[in-house]
Amino acid sequence: MIENINYIRIEKAIRYLVENFKQQPTLDELAQYIGVSPFHFQRIFTEWAGVSPKKFLELLTIEALKREIQDTSNLIEAAEKVGLSAQSRVYDLFVKIEAVTPQEYKSKGAGLSFEYGFSTTPFGECFIVSTSRGVCEIQFSDNDRSTLINGIKHEWSNAKFIQNDEMAKGIADKIFSPYVENKSLTLWLKGTPFQIKVWKALLEIPFGNVISYSQIATTIGNTRSTLAVRRAIANNPVAYVIPCHRVIRNTGIIGDYHWKKERKAIIIGWEKSNNTV
Repeated sequence: MIENINYIRIEKAIRYLVENFKQQPTLDELAQYIGVSPFHFQRIFTEWAGVSPKKFLELLTIEALKREIQDTSNLIEAAEKVGLSAQSRVYDLFVKIEAVTPQEYKSKGAGLSFEYGFSTTPFGECFIVSTSRGVCEIQFSDNDRSTLINGIKHEWSNAKFIQNDEMAKGIADKIFSPYVENKSLTLWLKGTPFQIKVWKALLEIPFGNVISYSQIATTIGNTRSTLAVRRAIANNPVAYVIPCHRVIRNTGIIGDYHWKKERKAIIIGWEKSNNTV
């Protein structure tokens, strides 16, 4: 609960920083805005991000992100050499994608058991759904639990559902904790062949880096498919693990995000702050 409260405060502060960047808000002004003392705000922010609020914001300037986009040709070439395999590393997490077959989806989950639950993360509470085949959904919940639960039950209307918050916590720990062993994760995803291809390409973006939509299109070998790439990214069903947050506009503008644009900026900044590679 404390972790979620601190994240909400940090999200509010980041929004204020972004909206008032030209005025260069002071630490005292930020603390007053979110309703805590300057000392307390500095402490919770640094504990969460690993850097000061000022340094964090420097990592997210349009100029810095645009420069990174322009310097990512080697990153793209490296991804191409590795190949768009179904297995990649995300923050020391080995991720494998398996696709739901048309027959499996047509059955609406008949004979399958789905476990779902909620867990805290560095970026707020998340909703996790898993089966024996793999994790099929991770979403930031933002206090909208019933909508998420009803949505997955409607999509797989013939399946059995069990709430298991311990399962969700175990998966969240595997994703976000650097101390958990056996950091491998299988995703079982419903999507078109093109969507699956794009999602696998996203796994190739290194932790702490960003690239553009057009560069993803180049990576999958279709330079004219930028719009389709955007749509596939927007339909990503697995927040954070499939790192659609690492794709921004080639102008350096971070852009929209299914789970709020403020959270996208926060995740990018957090990864850059914690990128020791």
